[in-house]
Amino acid sequence: MNDARWLALLCTSRAAFSLIFTAYSALLPLLLDAWEMTSARAGLVQSAWHLGYLLSLFGAGLLVDRIRPRATFFWMSACACVFAAAFALCASGFWSGLVLYFLAGVASGGSYTPVLTMIARRFGPAQRGTAMGWYLAAASLGYAVSMFACSAAALWAGWRAGLCLAAGATVVGALLGWIALRSDHDDRPHALSSLPWQIAVRRLWRNKPAQLAIWAYSFHCWELLGMWAWLPAFLVAVSMNAGEQRNGALATGAVLAGLTHLLAMAGSIAGGVLSDRIGRIRVILMMSCASLACSFSIGWLAGSALWLVGLIAVLYNLTAIGDSAVFSTVLTETVPQDHIGFAFSVRSVLGFGMGAISPWVFGLVLDAGNATMTKQGAWGLAWTSLGIGAFLGPLLTLRLRERIPKVYT
Repeated sequence: MNDARWLALLCTSRAAFSLIFTAYSALLPLLLDAWEMTSARAGLVQSAWHLGYLLSLFGAGLLVDRIRPRATFFWMSACACVFAAAFALCASGFWSGLVLYFLAGVASGGSYTPVLTMIARRFGPAQRGTAMGWYLAAASLGYAVSMFACSAAALWAGWRAGLCLAAGATVVGALLGWIALRSDHDDRPHALSSLPWQIAVRRLWRNKPAQLAIWAYSFHCWELLGMWAWLPAFLVAVSMNAGEQRNGALATGAVLAGLTHLLAMAGSIAGGVLSDRIGRIRVILMMSCASLACSFSIGWLAGSALWLVGLIAVLYNLTAIGDSAVFSTVLTETVPQDHIGFAFSVRSVLGFGMGAISPWVFGLVLDAGNATMTKQGAWGLAWTSLGIGAFLGPLLTLRLRERIPKVYT
C-alpha cells in the first residue's frame, strides 16, 4: 500500500475513533440536568476519561516497544469498542458515568501512540511533521462530527442516542485501522524491549531536550483538554445569555463548538507543514502564545455578542491544537528510535495527567465563581485557570530551542 493511501485510511480511522473523545462534552448541557450534576462533578467525569486515556497511552507506549505496534493497535482497539459500547448503553448518572467513561478512556490510546510510532518510522524528517499534522487534523474532524452528530441525535432521540452514535463510530474506526495495517510488516519491536525499565528511565532522564519537550507538552495539555471539555457548555451559556431558548441554545452551542473543531483541522495541518518549513520551535511558540491570549480573554467575553465569542473560540481551538503535532514530531526527533514508545508513555502520564485535572479545576472555579460573583466573572476566572496552568509551556519551549539542532528551531 502506498504512503498516501496508508495515511488516508489511518486518518479516517482516527476521525471515527475520535467521536467518543468529545461525545460527553457535546452532550454536557443535557447531562448536567439528566444526571443532576454540579459543575465540579461534571468536570470530574471528563477528568475520569482523561485519566483512563493517560493510562491507555502509557500502556500503549510500553507495548509498542515490546510487541508490534500493529498488534497493540488491534488489541486495544477491540477493547475500546467494548468499553465505548458499555458507556453508551449503561451510563445513567454521575457514578456510573464516571466509572464507565474512565473505562472507555482506558483502551482508547491504542488508536494514537502505535500509529504515531509507525508514522515516525515510515516518513522521513522532511515529511514527518506534515504527516503527523494530517493525523491530528483527522482527530479534529472527528471531534467536529461528534459535536454535530451526537448533539443532533440527542435533540432527536435523547442523550443516550448521541452516546450510541459515538460508540458505533469506534467500531468503524477499528475496522478501517485493520484494513490499513493488515499488510504492514515494518512494525517489529525495538531493542528497548530487552532493557529493564529502570535503564530506559535513566536514559530518558539524561536526555534534556526530550525532558523539556515532554514538560512543555504537559502544560499544553492542561489548556487544550480543559478547553475541549468546557467549550461546548460555555458556548451554550453564551447563546442563552443572548436570548435563545434552551433547545435553540443547545443547537447553537453544538454547531459553534463543532465548527471550532472543524476549522482546527487547518491548525493541525498548518502547524505540521510550517514546522517542516520554518522550524519546530518557531511554530510551537507562535501557536502557544496565541492560545494563551485566548485563555485569558474568552471567559470575560461571556456577555458579549455571540459572533465575537464564536470567533475567539475558533481561533482558540485552532491555535491550541496547532502545535500538538509539532510536539509529537519534536519528541520523535529528540529520542532514539528504540525509545519512542517509552518516551510517548512518559509524556502521556504527565500530559494527560494534567489534562485530567484541568476540567475538574475549571469546574471548581466555575462553581466558586457562580456562588460569589456574576456569571461573566465566574466564566472569566474559570478560563483564566487554564491560561495560568499553561503559561510555563512557552517558557520551557524557549529553553528547548537552545538544546536542539538549529534546523528544528
